[in-house]
Amino acid sequence: MTLAGTQTIKTHEAEQTRVVLTLAADGGFVLEVANDPAWMLMRLETFAGGTVPAYPSTAQRDQRLAQLTAVFADRIVLFVDGREVRADHVEYLPPSVSSASSAALESSASSVSSAALESSASSAALAKFRLTGTMPPHASNLRWLYGIVADPYPLEVRQADGSSTIEWITGTNWSGTIDLTRSFARPTRWDIARQYLALGYTHILPKGLDHILFVLGIFLLSPRLKTMLLQVTAFTVAHSITLGLSIYGWVSLPSGVVEPLIALSIAYVAIENLVTRELKPWRLALVFLFGLLHGLGFAGVLRELGLPRGEFLTGLLAFNLGVEGGQLTVIAAASSLAWPFVGRGWYRHRVVIPASLIIAAIGIYWTITRIAS
Repeated sequence: MTLAGTQTIKTHEAEQTRVVLTLAADGGFVLEVANDPAWMLMRLETFAGGTVPAYPSTAQRDQRLAQLTAVFADRIVLFVDGREVRADHVEYLPPSVSSASSAALESSASSVSSAALESSASSAALAKFRLTGTMPPHASNLRWLYGIVADPYPLEVRQADGSSTIEWITGTNWSGTIDLTRSFARPTRWDIARQYLALGYTHILPKGLDHILFVLGIFLLSPRLKTMLLQVTAFTVAHSITLGLSIYGWVSLPSGVVEPLIALSIAYVAIENLVTRELKPWRLALVFLFGLLHGLGFAGVLRELGLPRGEFLTGLLAFNLGVEGGQLTVIAAASSLAWPFVGRGWYRHRVVIPASLIIAAIGIYWTITRIAS
């Protein structure tokens, strides 16, 4: 099986997964799973043993995804009261259709708990697979498995009484056991803060390789604590500004612009490490500027993850704190590894320069591929 000619998938498209299970009073259920259609096609062709044509048209992509509904359904497990429940019908909804369908569904279910996720600005670009069927009589507990994604995603279960619950699941792990015999309690502020703190942290470690490389590029300039702190502070302040402004809709740039510029920022800090070992004023200004770009990248991820109604600010602040925790962990790990060698005469030639060359090469490669895609 090959994926020759597969289109490059943007950095965070795998994190756009949405799963909503709506239970009706008559025992029926509607399960909707949304994601980027190009990413869906690539994954499902992997399981089907097929190939993805080079740069398929939208019509070709959607036609093929409609043919892969059975493959998709095989990756879904609804385990209710000790036995698997299969859907009676599976359909593929292209982005424009799924958007309109979602709007109608949200309008008719406006009483859903305030903990439900806000729709993201990018949701119109997502396609869906919709599965419908019937739950066993008097269903009491549910477990869920989705064997396609590796990233954390939200599973939202909506009861017929209008209450809902959201569980964040990591990749192909099973969900916990969900009690279907009662209304779902609204999550506390602490529950939401804990969830988004973890999401922000895991966005850096282990998934945020581009942000990790940028932080390492900052670290490699000089082992002096003051030099490192000035850069990290400038970067943190900057990305916090654009993260907040972008989430509130005051600042926006297309991901097709942001992602190549983030890659270019990685290449720049690494290349500058090769020609200087001192913190120049322009370096600090550029780190701040690059931090603004990274903040837009964080905001794109957070919009895709969604923010809870009623606790919007809690989720935003917790996510940002998680990002900071991930960055500080990277710096702490790099410092502990490099500290025994910092004072050695060969440290710069054997550690700083080779590492910076590798980071620069990766940044340049990402810049080219992201522009091309």
